[in-house]
Amino acid sequence: MALPTLKDLPDQRGHFGRFGGQFVPETLMAALEELEHEYRLIRDDAAFHEELAYLLRQYVGRPTPLYEAASLAEAYGGKQRVFLKREDLCHTGAHKINNTLGQALLARRLGKKRVIAETGAGQHGVATATAAALLKLECEVFMGEEDIVRQELNVFRMRLLGATVTPVRSGSRTLKDATNEAIREWMGTVGDTHYIIGSCIGPHPFPMMVRDFMSVIGREARRQCLEQVGRLPDALLACVGGGSNSLGLFAPFYDDREVRFFGVEAEGEGFLSGKHACSITSRQVGVFHGAKIFVLQNPDGQITPAHSISAGLDYPGVGPEHCFYAETGRAAYLSVTDEEALAATRMLCHREGILPALESAHAVAALPKVLPLLPEGGVVLISLSGRGDKDVYTLRKYLEPQT
Repeated sequence: MALPTLKDLPDQRGHFGRFGGQFVPETLMAALEELEHEYRLIRDDAAFHEELAYLLRQYVGRPTPLYEAASLAEAYGGKQRVFLKREDLCHTGAHKINNTLGQALLARRLGKKRVIAETGAGQHGVATATAAALLKLECEVFMGEEDIVRQELNVFRMRLLGATVTPVRSGSRTLKDATNEAIREWMGTVGDTHYIIGSCIGPHPFPMMVRDFMSVIGREARRQCLEQVGRLPDALLACVGGGSNSLGLFAPFYDDREVRFFGVEAEGEGFLSGKHACSITSRQVGVFHGAKIFVLQNPDGQITPAHSISAGLDYPGVGPEHCFYAETGRAAYLSVTDEEALAATRMLCHREGILPALESAHAVAALPKVLPLLPEGGVVLISLSGRGDKDVYTLRKYLEPQT
C-alpha cells in the first residue's frame, strides 16, 4: 500500500489510517476543539517557536549529543556502528521536557492557570512540574500507588518543584489508572486547567501535538548523523510505551523510506506468561483513553493489566501513530523481557559508563535482534530516552548480587 507523507498524518479528523480519533465525553469536545484550533495557530507562529527554541537551548541543554558507542558495538561483533541520541542529558534527565515545555507555553497562551499530568516512571511528572514552576503554573500530577513506591525519588523531586502528587489507588495502581484519574479531573476543570499528556496517546490533537514537540529529537539526530557519518542511518531503534520518545526520533525520518524503524515493546516476564506490555504484538483493537488503538484486553473487551519492570512502559495500549506504522509495515516491532533489559543495563554501564533508564535499556537490549538485519558498516541510532537514576532501587534489588 502507498503510504501517506508525514504532513498528511493525521488526517483532518485526527486519524492515522483507522486509528486515533476522538472518543470522549461531550463535556471534553469544546476543550479539544479549542486546543486543536490554538495549536494549529501556534504551528505557524514564529514568536512561539522562538521562545520554545530559546528554552530548549538555554534551559534544557539542546542539542543533545549523538554519541558513537563504539565499545557497545564491539560487544555485538563490531560490524555495525551504534550511535546513542543522548536524551538522558536533557535537564530533568529525559526526553519528556521537550513536550512539557511546549504544552506549558501553549497552556499559558490558552489562559490556563493550572496544569495536570499523569506519570508512570515519574519523568513526565518531573518534567511537567519543572515547566509549571518555570512558567508559574499550578501543577498536580496523578501517579499510581505502585509507581509511587517504585519511583520515590521522582515523587520527591515533583514535590520539591512545587507540584501536588496525587496517589491513584484504583485498578492496577499504575500508569493506566493514573491516566484515568487525570482525564476525570480534566473533565471537571477544563475552564482553567490544561492536561499535559505525556505520550502520543489520547484523543486528537494530543498524539499529533506530542509527536510534533518531541520531533526536535529526530531533527537533531538527522542533522548530526549527516555531519558525523555523511549519510542517513540504516535504522532507528527506540523503546515504545505510549510512543513519545520513539515517534520523536522516527517522525523526521518518516519520508526517508530507506531508513528502517524498529520499536521495542516491554515483554515483561514473557509473552506467553500474560505478564507483558506488548499491545502491538497482541494486535487487538479497542477504544482506550479517547482513541482507537491496539490494546491489551480480554475476550469481553475489558482492558487487562500490563506488566514491565519499567514503570514508563507499563501501559496496556500504544499511540495511534504506532498502530498505523505497524499495520502498514513502516516500522517493525520487537519485544524485550525484563531480564534482557536488566542485562542491557549492566552492559551499557560496563561498556560505556552510561546508566540508562530501564525504558531506554529495552531499546539497547534489542541490538542483537536488529544488528544482523543490517549490512556490514551499517549505522543504527538508538534513542537513549532517559537516565537511570530513578531506577536505582529497582536495579539494586535485581542486579546487586551480580555487580
